[in-house]
Amino acid sequence: MINKKPLLVVLGPTASGKTKLAVNLASVLNGEIISADSRQVFEGMDIGTGKDLDEYVVNGRKIPYHLIDIKKAGENYNVNEFKEDFYNAFKKITDKKTLPILCGGSGMYIHSVLQDHEYTAIPPNATLRASLADLELNELRNILSDYSHKFTAHADLSSRKRIIRAIEVSSYLTEHTLVKIERPVFNSCIIGLEPELDLRRNRIIERLNLRLEQGLINEVKQLIEMGVSKEKFVFYGLEYKFVVSYIFGEINYETLVEKLTIAICQFAKRQMTFFRKMEKDGVKINWIKSKNNIDPTEEAFRLYNQYLNAERSF
Repeated sequence: MINKKPLLVVLGPTASGKTKLAVNLASVLNGEIISADSRQVFEGMDIGTGKDLDEYVVNGRKIPYHLIDIKKAGENYNVNEFKEDFYNAFKKITDKKTLPILCGGSGMYIHSVLQDHEYTAIPPNATLRASLADLELNELRNILSDYSHKFTAHADLSSRKRIIRAIEVSSYLTEHTLVKIERPVFNSCIIGLEPELDLRRNRIIERLNLRLEQGLINEVKQLIEMGVSKEKFVFYGLEYKFVVSYIFGEINYETLVEKLTIAICQFAKRQMTFFRKMEKDGVKINWIKSKNNIDPTEEAFRLYNQYLNAERSF
Protein backbone atom coordinates (compact mmCIF):
# COMPACT_ATOMS: atom_id res chain seq x y z
CA MET A 1 0.00 0.00 0.00
CA ILE A 2 1.33 3.46 -0.94
CA ASN A 3 2.19 5.59 2.09
CA LYS A 4 0.56 8.94 1.37
CA LYS A 5 1.78 12.04 3.18
CA PRO A 6 -0.65 14.74 4.38
CA LEU A 7 -0.61 18.12 2.65
CA LEU A 8 -2.99 21.00 3.29
CA VAL A 9 -3.27 23.53 0.46
CA VAL A 10 -4.73 27.04 0.71
CA LEU A 11 -5.16 28.78 -2.64
CA GLY A 12 -7.13 31.60 -4.18
CA PRO A 13 -6.83 34.77 -6.24
CA THR A 14 -4.87 37.81 -5.12
CA ALA A 15 -6.31 39.73 -2.13
CA SER A 16 -8.47 36.78 -1.02
CA GLY A 17 -6.84 36.42 2.42
CA LYS A 18 -4.88 33.20 1.78
CA THR A 19 -1.92 33.94 4.03
CA LYS A 20 -4.02 34.90 7.05
CA LEU A 21 -6.11 31.73 6.72
CA ALA A 22 -3.08 29.48 6.22
CA VAL A 23 -1.34 30.97 9.27
CA ASN A 24 -4.46 30.53 11.43
CA LEU A 25 -4.68 26.90 10.36
CA ALA A 26 -0.97 26.35 10.98
CA SER A 27 -1.24 27.82 14.46
CA VAL A 28 -3.87 25.27 15.52
CA LEU A 29 -2.78 22.26 13.43
CA ASN A 30 0.95 22.46 14.22
CA GLY A 31 1.77 23.40 10.65
CA GLU A 32 4.43 25.23 8.68
CA ILE A 33 3.80 27.31 5.57
CA ILE A 34 5.35 26.61 2.18
CA SER A 35 4.83 29.67 0.00
CA ALA A 36 3.62 29.13 -3.56
CA ASP A 37 4.18 32.70 -4.72
CA SER A 38 6.40 33.19 -7.76
CA ARG A 39 7.65 36.62 -6.63
CA GLN A 40 7.89 36.35 -2.84
CA VAL A 41 10.99 34.22 -3.35
CA PHE A 42 12.94 37.44 -4.06
CA GLU A 43 14.64 39.48 -1.34
CA GLY A 44 13.74 43.15 -1.21
CA MET A 45 10.52 42.71 -3.18
CA ASP A 46 8.38 43.03 -0.10
CA ILE A 47 5.66 45.65 -0.53
CA GLY A 48 4.97 44.89 -4.19
CA THR A 49 4.52 41.17 -3.55
CA GLY A 50 2.49 41.61 -0.37
CA LYS A 51 4.99 39.64 1.71
CA ASP A 52 3.42 40.90 4.97
CA LEU A 53 5.69 38.83 7.22
CA ASP A 54 3.91 40.20 10.29
CA GLU A 55 0.98 38.00 9.30
CA TYR A 56 3.05 34.95 10.24
CA VAL A 57 2.80 35.80 13.95
CA VAL A 58 -0.18 34.50 15.95
CA ASN A 59 -0.52 35.41 19.64
CA GLY A 60 3.16 36.27 19.77
CA ARG A 61 4.22 32.96 18.17
CA LYS A 62 5.97 33.01 14.81
CA ILE A 63 4.65 30.44 12.36
CA PRO A 64 7.57 28.98 10.35
CA TYR A 65 7.52 29.64 6.60
CA HIS A 66 9.55 28.41 3.63
CA LEU A 67 10.41 29.63 0.08
CA ILE A 68 10.28 33.32 0.92
CA ASP A 69 13.41 35.48 0.42
CA ILE A 70 15.45 32.62 -1.06
CA LYS A 71 16.65 34.46 -4.20
CA LYS A 72 18.17 37.86 -4.93
CA ALA A 73 15.99 40.42 -6.68
CA GLY A 74 16.92 40.47 -10.35
CA GLU A 75 17.49 36.72 -10.54
CA ASN A 76 15.27 34.21 -12.30
CA TYR A 77 13.07 31.53 -10.77
CA ASN A 78 10.95 28.95 -12.53
CA VAL A 79 8.43 26.23 -11.80
CA ASN A 80 11.01 23.44 -11.83
CA GLU A 81 13.17 25.24 -9.26
CA PHE A 82 10.05 25.70 -7.17
CA LYS A 83 9.29 21.98 -7.34
CA GLU A 84 12.76 21.05 -6.09
CA ASP A 85 12.60 23.66 -3.32
CA PHE A 86 9.09 22.52 -2.39
CA TYR A 87 10.06 18.87 -2.04
CA ASN A 88 13.08 19.80 0.10
CA ALA A 89 10.92 21.95 2.38
CA PHE A 90 8.20 19.28 2.46
CA LYS A 91 10.69 16.66 3.66
CA LYS A 92 12.07 18.91 6.39
CA ILE A 93 8.58 19.63 7.67
CA THR A 94 7.26 16.07 7.56
CA ASP A 95 10.45 14.72 9.16
CA LYS A 96 9.47 16.83 12.19
CA LYS A 97 5.96 15.29 12.19
CA THR A 98 4.62 18.74 11.33
CA LEU A 99 1.84 19.48 8.82
CA PRO A 100 2.98 21.15 5.56
CA ILE A 101 0.59 23.88 4.40
CA LEU A 102 1.14 25.00 0.81
CA CYS A 103 -0.20 28.52 0.40
CA GLY A 104 -0.30 30.83 -2.59
CA GLY A 105 -1.88 32.03 -5.78
CA SER A 106 0.65 30.80 -8.37
CA GLY A 107 -1.58 28.08 -9.79
CA MET A 108 1.07 26.60 -12.04
CA TYR A 109 3.38 26.09 -9.05
CA ILE A 110 0.67 24.40 -7.00
CA HIS A 111 -0.53 22.28 -9.92
CA SER A 112 3.02 21.15 -10.70
CA VAL A 113 3.39 19.40 -7.34
CA LEU A 114 -0.18 18.17 -6.91
CA GLN A 115 0.02 16.31 -10.21
CA ASP A 116 3.83 15.98 -10.34
CA HIS A 117 4.34 17.58 -13.75
CA GLU A 118 7.53 15.95 -15.00
CA TYR A 119 7.85 18.23 -18.03
CA THR A 120 8.86 21.21 -15.88
CA ALA A 121 12.36 19.68 -15.81
CA ILE A 122 12.75 20.10 -19.58
CA PRO A 123 15.14 23.01 -20.19
CA PRO A 124 14.26 26.02 -22.38
CA ASN A 125 15.49 26.00 -25.99
CA ALA A 126 16.36 29.60 -26.89
CA THR A 127 17.03 28.81 -30.55
CA LEU A 128 13.68 27.06 -31.01
CA ARG A 129 11.83 29.85 -29.20
CA ALA A 130 13.42 32.46 -31.44
CA SER A 131 12.35 30.55 -34.56
CA LEU A 132 8.73 30.48 -33.33
CA ALA A 133 8.54 34.02 -31.96
CA ASP A 134 6.92 35.67 -35.02
CA LEU A 135 4.48 32.91 -35.92
CA GLU A 136 0.71 33.31 -35.60
CA LEU A 137 -1.35 31.24 -33.16
CA ASN A 138 -2.74 28.94 -35.84
CA GLU A 139 0.73 28.32 -37.25
CA LEU A 140 2.00 27.35 -33.80
CA ARG A 141 -0.93 24.99 -33.29
CA ASN A 142 -0.21 23.34 -36.65
CA ILE A 143 3.43 22.81 -35.68
CA LEU A 144 2.38 21.30 -32.36
CA SER A 145 -0.09 18.95 -34.09
CA ASP A 146 2.81 17.34 -35.98
CA TYR A 147 4.21 15.90 -32.77
CA SER A 148 3.11 12.65 -31.15
CA HIS A 149 -0.16 12.87 -29.24
CA LYS A 150 1.50 11.29 -26.18
CA PHE A 151 3.68 14.42 -25.90
CA THR A 152 0.94 16.96 -26.60
CA ALA A 153 -2.14 15.46 -24.92
CA HIS A 154 -1.93 17.70 -21.85
CA ALA A 155 -0.72 20.83 -23.62
CA ASP A 156 -2.30 24.14 -22.64
CA LEU A 157 -3.33 25.90 -25.86
CA SER A 158 -4.67 29.07 -24.23
CA SER A 159 -1.78 31.39 -25.18
CA ARG A 160 1.15 31.73 -27.58
CA LYS A 161 3.60 31.41 -24.70
CA ARG A 162 2.14 28.09 -23.58
CA ILE A 163 1.88 26.66 -27.10
CA ILE A 164 5.54 27.53 -27.72
CA ARG A 165 6.43 25.78 -24.46
CA ALA A 166 4.40 22.74 -25.58
CA ILE A 167 6.35 22.64 -28.85
CA GLU A 168 9.58 22.97 -26.89
CA VAL A 169 8.60 20.06 -24.64
CA SER A 170 7.48 17.88 -27.56
CA SER A 171 10.69 18.62 -29.49
CA TYR A 172 12.79 17.61 -26.47
CA LEU A 173 10.86 14.40 -25.82
CA THR A 174 11.17 13.38 -29.46
CA GLU A 175 14.94 13.15 -29.00
CA HIS A 176 15.35 12.45 -25.27
CA THR A 177 13.98 10.16 -22.59
CA LEU A 178 12.88 11.95 -19.45
CA VAL A 179 14.03 10.15 -16.30
CA LYS A 180 11.21 9.90 -13.77
CA ILE A 181 12.09 11.00 -10.24
CA GLU A 182 10.29 9.32 -7.37
CA ARG A 183 8.25 11.89 -5.45
CA PRO A 184 6.08 11.73 -2.32
CA VAL A 185 2.46 10.77 -2.86
CA PHE A 186 0.16 13.31 -1.19
CA ASN A 187 -3.02 12.95 0.77
CA SER A 188 -4.06 16.50 0.02
CA CYS A 189 -6.90 18.63 1.29
CA ILE A 190 -7.26 21.72 -0.90
CA ILE A 191 -9.15 24.76 0.33
CA GLY A 192 -9.85 27.64 -2.06
CA LEU A 193 -10.91 31.16 -1.16
CA GLU A 194 -13.28 32.84 -3.61
CA PRO A 195 -14.50 36.32 -2.64
CA GLU A 196 -17.35 37.58 -4.82
CA LEU A 197 -16.28 40.01 -7.55
CA ASP A 198 -17.17 43.31 -5.88
CA LEU A 199 -15.47 42.30 -2.63
CA ARG A 200 -12.39 41.12 -4.51
CA ARG A 201 -12.16 44.38 -6.46
CA ASN A 202 -12.61 46.50 -3.33
CA ARG A 203 -9.88 44.54 -1.55
CA ILE A 204 -7.55 44.97 -4.52
CA ILE A 205 -8.12 48.74 -4.55
CA GLU A 206 -7.67 49.05 -0.76
CA ARG A 207 -4.53 46.94 -0.80
CA LEU A 208 -2.99 48.84 -3.72
CA ASN A 209 -3.60 52.19 -2.01
CA LEU A 210 -2.03 50.81 1.18
CA ARG A 211 1.03 49.53 -0.67
CA LEU A 212 1.54 52.91 -2.35
CA GLU A 213 1.26 54.58 1.07
CA GLN A 214 3.75 52.09 2.53
CA GLY A 215 6.39 53.04 -0.04
CA LEU A 216 5.99 50.78 -3.06
CA ILE A 217 7.53 53.39 -5.38
CA ASN A 218 10.56 53.85 -3.10
CA GLU A 219 10.96 50.07 -2.92
CA VAL A 220 11.28 49.92 -6.70
CA LYS A 221 13.71 52.87 -6.73
CA GLN A 222 15.91 51.08 -4.18
CA LEU A 223 15.87 47.91 -6.27
CA ILE A 224 16.90 49.93 -9.35
CA GLU A 225 19.81 51.37 -7.34
CA MET A 226 20.79 47.80 -6.44
CA GLY A 227 21.07 47.00 -10.15
CA VAL A 228 17.76 45.39 -11.02
CA SER A 229 17.06 46.25 -14.66
CA LYS A 230 13.93 47.81 -16.10
CA GLU A 231 13.47 44.73 -18.30
CA LYS A 232 13.48 42.49 -15.22
CA PHE A 233 10.76 44.60 -13.57
CA VAL A 234 8.65 44.22 -16.72
CA PHE A 235 9.21 40.47 -16.49
CA TYR A 236 8.12 40.42 -12.82
CA GLY A 237 4.93 42.17 -13.94
CA LEU A 238 2.01 43.89 -12.23
CA GLU A 239 3.11 46.36 -9.50
CA TYR A 240 6.74 46.34 -10.60
CA LYS A 241 6.01 46.69 -14.31
CA PHE A 242 3.77 49.74 -13.86
CA VAL A 243 5.75 51.43 -11.09
CA VAL A 244 8.96 51.27 -13.13
CA SER A 245 7.09 52.88 -16.05
CA TYR A 246 6.03 55.68 -13.69
CA ILE A 247 9.59 56.12 -12.38
CA PHE A 248 10.94 56.40 -15.93
CA GLY A 249 8.31 59.05 -16.78
CA GLU A 250 6.31 56.92 -19.20
CA ILE A 251 3.03 57.33 -17.27
CA ASN A 252 1.81 59.76 -14.60
CA TYR A 253 0.65 58.82 -11.09
CA GLU A 254 -3.06 58.78 -11.91
CA THR A 255 -2.45 56.49 -14.89
CA LEU A 256 -0.28 54.27 -12.71
CA VAL A 257 -3.08 53.73 -10.21
CA GLU A 258 -5.75 53.28 -12.89
CA LYS A 259 -3.83 50.83 -15.07
CA LEU A 260 -2.45 48.88 -12.15
CA THR A 261 -5.90 48.45 -10.61
CA ILE A 262 -7.23 47.09 -13.92
CA ALA A 263 -4.19 44.82 -14.38
CA ILE A 264 -4.46 43.30 -10.88
CA CYS A 265 -8.19 42.65 -11.34
CA GLN A 266 -7.47 40.95 -14.67
CA PHE A 267 -4.71 38.93 -13.00
CA ALA A 268 -7.12 37.73 -10.31
CA LYS A 269 -9.53 36.63 -13.04
CA ARG A 270 -6.74 34.66 -14.78
CA GLN A 271 -5.86 33.01 -11.48
CA MET A 272 -9.44 31.80 -11.08
CA THR A 273 -9.45 30.53 -14.66
CA PHE A 274 -6.33 28.49 -13.93
CA PHE A 275 -7.82 27.06 -10.73
CA ARG A 276 -10.89 25.98 -12.74
CA LYS A 277 -8.54 24.28 -15.18
CA MET A 278 -6.95 22.44 -12.26
CA GLU A 279 -10.39 21.17 -11.31
CA LYS A 280 -10.95 19.92 -14.86
CA ASP A 281 -7.64 18.08 -14.54
CA GLY A 282 -8.98 16.22 -11.49
CA VAL A 283 -7.84 18.42 -8.59
CA LYS A 284 -10.64 18.68 -6.00
CA ILE A 285 -10.83 22.18 -4.52
CA ASN A 286 -13.12 22.87 -1.56
CA TRP A 287 -14.22 26.46 -2.20
CA ILE A 288 -15.16 28.92 0.51
CA LYS A 289 -17.18 31.68 -1.15
CA SER A 290 -17.75 35.01 0.57
CA LYS A 291 -19.79 38.15 -0.07
CA ASN A 292 -18.42 40.08 2.89
CA ASN A 293 -15.42 40.15 5.22
CA ILE A 294 -16.43 37.19 7.39
CA ASP A 295 -13.38 35.23 8.64
CA PRO A 296 -13.21 31.93 6.67
CA THR A 297 -11.17 30.11 9.36
CA GLU A 298 -14.11 28.29 10.96
CA GLU A 299 -15.39 27.02 7.62
CA ALA A 300 -11.85 25.96 6.66
CA PHE A 301 -11.54 23.92 9.86
CA ARG A 302 -14.89 22.29 9.12
CA LEU A 303 -13.72 21.32 5.63
CA TYR A 304 -10.40 20.00 6.95
CA ASN A 305 -12.11 17.92 9.67
CA GLN A 306 -14.54 16.59 7.05
CA TYR A 307 -11.54 15.55 4.95
CA LEU A 308 -9.87 13.84 7.95
CA ASN A 309 -13.05 11.93 8.80
CA ALA A 310 -13.39 10.79 5.21
CA GLU A 311 -9.79 9.55 5.22
CA ARG A 312 -10.29 7.62 8.47
CA SER A 313 -13.32 5.84 7.01
CA PHE A 314 -11.20 4.11 4.37
